[in-house]
Amino acid sequence: MAKKRNKILNTINMLSKADMVKGHGVLSAHDEQVQLIKEMLPNFYTVYENSWKTCDILHFHTINPSFYIRLLFKNRKSISVGYVHFIPETVENSIHIPRLFKKIFYRYIIHFYKKMDYLVTVNPIFIKKLMSYGIEESKISYIPNFVSEKEFYKQPAKMRQDLRLQYNIRKDAFVVLCVGQLQTRKGVFDFVKIAKQMPDVQFVWAGNFTFGHISDGYKEIKKLLDTPPSNVSFLGYIEREKMIGLYNLSDVMFLPSYGELFPMTILEAMCCETPILVRKLELYDSILFDFALQKTTNDEFIMTLRKMQDERSYYEEVVDMSRKGKNFYSKEHVSQLWNTFYHTISLKKK
Repeated sequence: MAKKRNKILNTINMLSKADMVKGHGVLSAHDEQVQLIKEMLPNFYTVYENSWKTCDILHFHTINPSFYIRLLFKNRKSISVGYVHFIPETVENSIHIPRLFKKIFYRYIIHFYKKMDYLVTVNPIFIKKLMSYGIEESKISYIPNFVSEKEFYKQPAKMRQDLRLQYNIRKDAFVVLCVGQLQTRKGVFDFVKIAKQMPDVQFVWAGNFTFGHISDGYKEIKKLLDTPPSNVSFLGYIEREKMIGLYNLSDVMFLPSYGELFPMTILEAMCCETPILVRKLELYDSILFDFALQKTTNDEFIMTLRKMQDERSYYEEVVDMSRKGKNFYSKEHVSQLWNTFYHTISLKKK
């Protein structure tokens, strides 16, 4: 079987400029997906990264203009695949862009996607949204994000206590963690409001202004950073290899975000068996199922966090939900989805 597939499709060129900016999910998703194919499917595919070799597949992880130019001169036999990590709607509430440039940029995003032979989205809800831009459904596939359990896993209890000392967190504190860029849509203002109503609980936010001054809500959020409540710690950007420690020292991963595609942070928390609480959003329906608690209002968030803090049996139920999510999004499952996808599009090209 492997030999037959190798004759059809052998080389994949992973093209990405995601590492130009640190601290965002696209970079994490790229690193995980590339490593997954190299580790799980070495007998089927040879992977290159940002190479000028003529490859069977050009897999674009970002939409840089240099890649668009590359598309214009690609080999006719090469298949182009675009990874959809965002669309105009998700950019709208993330960064401030001058109106004229915004229109041009949004048109460019969709035009780039339309130039692809195939698209892969990390959330099935975005298939219809892409179709609304005039992209054929037959060109779009859904494959979820993935996180390696070699990088994120449950650590021993002793290590959890040592990590709390490193971050000046009481060993007996109930710790609520959020991981994400500092911007309005991530729910940072709700995070602080809830913290003020739970003064005995330690709230920790890991993440920075990834896009600097053009991050949505920059001035208002900057004021929060200057005078945060005593039980709120803004840690700034934390290197990804150190994030395993934060997930493990925390009691809950709380993501009050108003808009996402498929947060890598949720998968990372699941792998560490950290229970998850998120805002109830339609986009979670087809990816989170019953792997996380979903609530709507700040009062509901507070009630849920209190219940997790006070009722051990309830807390263990939510931990088990996270474990189920970890098992569902296993590397075996996701690697087979990619194998099937790459193999299928190669057959169509022939």
